[in-house]
Amino acid sequence: MLWSGWGDPAKAAPLPEPMIGLLRDMLGVRPAEAPPVALAEIEVAAPRLPGEALTALAGIVGDGNVRVDAETRVRHTRGKSTPDLLLMRAGETSDAPDAVVLPGSHEEVLAVLRLCAAKRIAVVPFGGGTSVVGGLAPRGVDAFIALDLRRMDRLVAVDEVSRTAVLQPGLRAPAAEALLAEHGFTLGHFPQSFEWASIGGFAAARSSGQASAGYGRFDDMVVGLTVATPEGALDLGRAPKSAAGPDLRQLVLGSEGAFGVITSVTVRIRPVPPAREYEGWRFASFDQGAAALRRLAQDGPLPAVLRLSDEAETMVGLADPSAIGTPGGARPLDGGGSSAAGCLAVLGFEGTPENVAAGRAGAADVLRAAGGEPLGGGPGEKWERRRFDAPYLRDSLLDVGAFVETLETAAFWSGVPDLYEAVRHALIGTLSGAGTPPLVMCHVSHVYPSGASLYFTVVSAQGKDPVEHWDRAKRAACDAILAAGGTISHHHGVGTDHRDWYGKEIGPLGAAVLRAVKDRVDPAGILNPGVLVPPAPAR
Repeated sequence: MLWSGWGDPAKAAPLPEPMIGLLRDMLGVRPAEAPPVALAEIEVAAPRLPGEALTALAGIVGDGNVRVDAETRVRHTRGKSTPDLLLMRAGETSDAPDAVVLPGSHEEVLAVLRLCAAKRIAVVPFGGGTSVVGGLAPRGVDAFIALDLRRMDRLVAVDEVSRTAVLQPGLRAPAAEALLAEHGFTLGHFPQSFEWASIGGFAAARSSGQASAGYGRFDDMVVGLTVATPEGALDLGRAPKSAAGPDLRQLVLGSEGAFGVITSVTVRIRPVPPAREYEGWRFASFDQGAAALRRLAQDGPLPAVLRLSDEAETMVGLADPSAIGTPGGARPLDGGGSSAAGCLAVLGFEGTPENVAAGRAGAADVLRAAGGEPLGGGPGEKWERRRFDAPYLRDSLLDVGAFVETLETAAFWSGVPDLYEAVRHALIGTLSGAGTPPLVMCHVSHVYPSGASLYFTVVSAQGKDPVEHWDRAKRAACDAILAAGGTISHHHGVGTDHRDWYGKEIGPLGAAVLRAVKDRVDPAGILNPGVLVPPAPAR
């Protein structure tokens, strides 16, 4: 992956000049004063680990699997949020790990954790490196290692009778899909980070894929986990469901490396669907479209993919970048003559051809009754082709001096309208007050019978200090989320960025419970310090 951006560098594409002009004229975007530093120019402080610690680690995982060279450490510094990338482009590497350690087995992970606990060396599990909430930058540590799990990348077993598979945590999502496809199965888990994220990361962050309406979130798919901690191993999941006390699998899912390192995941799998079809629908307003999605989520038929863009996101999505600034630059979604105003809903259907046809027909009856206008397959197929491209566009926007970042939340259906307005108001008010009026876009990304998630994208000029500039806006948005009754994260996780608001969300007793768990499995406090677990109140 590109060290200072997202994904495959070969896929990066510069913005066309008309779009750069539009950003300048509409949002006041100007080129950055200094170009990003080159990788060869990056300086990293000498490792703070003593030589005997490095030698002991090499004795566990092998000499070639403990790396302290500058480039490897840079590539394991922070995640892929916009503030992370801006700091990397500026050459700021204070959060670089002191070493990168690559274990090859559950037993090696256990041994590394025991050694690090004894020597008080912090450990940050590293999968795909795609965190956008500060999940890879521990706080208050003297030295830490990045525990890169890429060597643990096997499909261990497939149970075709139970339709489950055992996967190692370092397996990247595309490789997992390819290996399962050899047996005729799929996970059906396709988040925007799909091309680079890992199976262990999906579990540790409660990832949610774009087909969650049909397949569920990743935590819905997990039926078993093996976890290494400094105090020993946890082997969880003897049956799909159990009444034998609280489900400890749920304690590990979403724990972001603070309670242990996931070393294997047993997941529910499904046969590869013989048919997949996508389509688009237009609604006059976001409220009208959300009401239509709620009807499908509550009463069916429920597609595998179900999402809705608001008016701003729909218009940006309509624009052909090569045509911006020319007559007809915002083209109708269906290629015809109907108005481009309103909101776009994308639906995806999977299964047998007969089930897909029946699902489309049933959904069409519901959507028409709710005021929807069918747009045919074009918009949905376009979304499906480009659904992993947004992070690349983010990098291109950063290149020309724009600031682009996302945040997400969720609420019960009755609270979604107020949550939508509260977050928009906080973002627009804070950024406009700082002299950088933003474009704020939103879509419903995941739906449930009782509620839905909202995913916001913000574009503005960067300001003099873009990291601080965003921090003020993000804090205002987080305050607004909690005040409006939303959750601080639906699928990005907590990390360090959301930890304070997570503490408010679960309350003092909930935070104390998490600290008690961490004290038991990690008494030395080496596992991803500062991530997820709210600190004890000062006395």
